Amino acid sequence: MFKHKHPYPPFIKNDTTKLIVGTLPPPRFSTGDLLEKDVDFCYGSYYNSLWFYIDKIHDLGLRYDNSKQAIEERKQFLIKHKIGVCDIVASCEREKIDASDLGMTNIILRDVIRYIKQYTSIDTVLFTGGNSKNGPEYFFRKHLKNYDLKLELVNNEIPRIHQFTMFHSKHRAQSRVIKTVSLTSASGSANRAIGSMKLYKELKSKYPSFTTFDFRVMQYKDFF
Repeated sequence: MFKHKHPYPPFIKNDTTKLIVGTLPPPRFSTGDLLEKDVDFCYGSYYNSLWFYIDKIHDLGLRYDNSKQAIEERKQFLIKHKIGVCDIVASCEREKIDASDLGMTNIILRDVIRYIKQYTSIDTVLFTGGNSKNGPEYFFRKHLKNYDLKLELVNNEIPRIHQFTMFHSKHRAQSRVIKTVSLTSASGSANRAIGSMKLYKELKSKYPSFTTFDFRVMQYKDFF
């Protein structure tokens, strides 16, 4: 049994407005066995990198290697755009050492709501995946129940948008409405789901060179 612990603490600043919430990086980020083009930071996997799309959207020219410079480039982008990262899984156990969300057992979640309460500028949560079992939105919904909160649907089109209302513990009249956006996962395993989407099929028919990469860039640019 492999004990898979999240290798990175939450990356949040006092002026953070958007919070990226995933599950946790592949096991090699916890064991230190990085690949040559991996970046030792949140979403640093060369084979499942949110940074490819952010790089494309902002034309950042990011490095993809194990250097400190590559880490710093990503941190500076997040700071500039007031984006934080707080994956929801603190640790889990795995029979098979891979990155499958479904392969996680004995899962311990981070208290994401505590961070949202602490950093009062946060108004948006960006899930790197939908509500499938053991995905970030799936865990977040379970997490909300501990606070007697729940997601309310705002927009059922992909990416689905929900919201929830947090009340100040001492003053019920004071509240914060937090928006959540369920982005299509950056994982290659999500390509099949993208291929079945009506919008993707329409765009692919109109523009034959349109790819699943282009689809994610189109979706992500509204939020990054």
